[in-house]
Amino acid sequence: MVPCPSLSPSYTMCSCSTTWTPLSLCTRLTSWPSGLERAGASIPSQDVVLTRLRTLSRHGPLLALAFLAFWVRWAPTGMQFLLCLCLYDGFLTLVDLNHHALLADLALSAHGRTHLNFYCSLFSAAGSLSVFASYAVWNKEDFSSFRAFCVILAVCSGLGFTGATWLLRQRFETEGRTLGALHSASEGLDVEEPSASEEEKRVTLGEYLQQLARHRNFLWFVGMNLVQVFHCHFNSNFFPLFLEHLLSDQISLSMGSFLLGVSYIAPHLNNLYFLTLCQRWGVYAVVRGLFLLKLGLSLLMLLAGPDHLHLLCIFIASNRVFTEGTCKLLTLVVTDLVDEDLVLNRRKQAASALLFGMVALVTKPGQTFAPLLGTWLLCFYTGHDLFQQPLLNPVGSARPWLDPPAPPRASTLRQGCFYLLVLVPIMCALLQLITWSQFTLHGRRLHMVKAQRQSLSKPWALDIKTV
Repeated sequence: MVPCPSLSPSYTMCSCSTTWTPLSLCTRLTSWPSGLERAGASIPSQDVVLTRLRTLSRHGPLLALAFLAFWVRWAPTGMQFLLCLCLYDGFLTLVDLNHHALLADLALSAHGRTHLNFYCSLFSAAGSLSVFASYAVWNKEDFSSFRAFCVILAVCSGLGFTGATWLLRQRFETEGRTLGALHSASEGLDVEEPSASEEEKRVTLGEYLQQLARHRNFLWFVGMNLVQVFHCHFNSNFFPLFLEHLLSDQISLSMGSFLLGVSYIAPHLNNLYFLTLCQRWGVYAVVRGLFLLKLGLSLLMLLAGPDHLHLLCIFIASNRVFTEGTCKLLTLVVTDLVDEDLVLNRRKQAASALLFGMVALVTKPGQTFAPLLGTWLLCFYTGHDLFQQPLLNPVGSARPWLDPPAPPRASTLRQGCFYLLVLVPIMCALLQLITWSQFTLHGRRLHMVKAQRQSLSKPWALDIKTV
């Protein structure tokens, strides 16, 4: 596809933001009715897991198809881009919600969830190797090889979703028949069953929102996670810009492409080490340590200045890797919030997908405004508009309209990129340390919630959750 000449870049970006964000939010809203129904109903854990697997088996191949639709011309360019963007984000949201919810449904203990997250990061790193293969077949003059690669990648992804979910369903159906026989054998025991009125009770949307408004740890977490999502997407959007204007004189174009590819794989590999630390020290302590490390490295880089190139390379790489790694660790915190939500509101079934959807819904503005705010700050302090090739007069400057010589303007742009690189992590780290210090779901309280969650679960459902 080629850019639509009739639309300016600024107009296209605003159109994408205003169209993509509401539709993405609507996608998250589609998980509410079923989630609210399960939150108030006593549904066997095995049925919940099987329902999520069936959802993944349907929407996983559709996600691969939506990815493929980007690279095959079937509509006017502008319309195709907007439709594909909305479809891809919609199916990605549905897959992410159910995949993350499985983490809370398959395991109850912190060790079990950390173990599952470890293998998730391992295979995510393996899947990210396709980035390097894409560089091998990329040719901006001829897209045929790259389109063939995208077809192969989409087919493999669709078959992988179908095969993996089928194998898991077979596993759980077999376990379900075994546990059903054990349950039938124990029917003679005197077990207190919930009344019919309790079984039919459903949680309305207003009641659920009121419960979340009283959930103190949830509110502090989404405040911190909003800043984290903003920082993650700020790094992913401006990482190539920092490489170009801060390191372009020291690294070649191929090396820059290699570093860009490594930046997608390194967070998954680094997360394997973070997860081993979580097993020893707990998720709360590891996340707090990463915030302190981000603040310390940013202050050190600010004092050192942009001329220390080796330190600058380390900082650019570590800033992206540690930020992305923190985002992946926060999935474990959401699973703990699922447990606390179940205990506090005495639900019959954990509303895992619903809580993951609410977290994604509240933190969505961080993803949307990261490129917009970063672009505005760069233009305000340096006068460089990313959507215009010529350099503009700095908006925040009090100097007259006369254009200075080229070298000072290039130096101003480099200095502006540097301050944008270090000041954004400093502000994000300070805000996150303040909000994270108010989060109390760790240590003794977390152990108490886990114990109560175990006691609320039925004996024959515990084995299903630890498969």
